[in-house]
Amino acid sequence: MPNWHTEHEAGLTTGQRAADALRNGMGSWPFIGIFITLMGVWAGVNTIALKDGSWDPYPYILLNLFLSMLAGLQGAILLIAAKRQDSISAAMAKHDFDTNVASKTEIDRLLQLGEQHLQMITELTELVNAFATSAAARA
Repeated sequence: MPNWHTEHEAGLTTGQRAADALRNGMGSWPFIGIFITLMGVWAGVNTIALKDGSWDPYPYILLNLFLSMLAGLQGAILLIAAKRQDSISAAMAKHDFDTNVASKTEIDRLLQLGEQHLQMITELTELVNAFATSAAARA
């Protein structure tokens, strides 16, 4: 059954989908584990291969360059993801507001119906009492 969230997702652009995928990937424990493992392997391989001529000897300048580029990209990606999250939150707030307005209308209608029922019960009670009084007076 389609709802507003599936309709919202269907209208996303490729860039918005990519931002969501990157946010979900970079904000996960598997990403952190893989990242730490790769950094350890890089340092280990270059330390062991130091005698044979490693491609990035200590203090790992090339690794530092890659990490700086990654940090710059991650900052931009996280800003894009935050912007996307704001738009999702705004869509959810609008949906909540629309739901609340519809609920208020329905509650008002039910209250009005309850008032009508109360008025009808009051009138019926008065009619029954009047009938009982007239029947008692005739008897």
